[in-house]
Amino acid sequence: MAQCIVVVQFDLPKRTEEQAIRGGMGTAPIYRKLATKGLIRKDYLNGEAGTGGVYLWESREAAEAWFTEAKIVELTGRFGVRPRLTWYDTHVTVDNLKGETRVSQTALISAAE
Repeated sequence: MAQCIVVVQFDLPKRTEEQAIRGGMGTAPIYRKLATKGLIRKDYLNGEAGTGGVYLWESREAAEAWFTEAKIVELTGRFGVRPRLTWYDTHVTVDNLKGETRVSQTALISAAE
């Protein structure tokens, strides 16, 4: 089964580093609790194109269970603008921290090879 990446973008001005850190640290506990619901990782985004996050989920089903229309309405209320979500299935991963390449979450090539 493919993992799923969801890129969430809000069309807002770039925040200062301090604002971005404060915002991320304020919501990080929410996403830490999602480990049991299939969220592997969330990276917070802050740039000229806006703010948002990149989410890596165990599966598309897990991502869809979180990103419901009700969740989109909640996020719209929090940020004052509706987010754009872009969905990707990921079949091949190069993981330099683990020193491996994975296909459908199965390691095929290690750094020793």
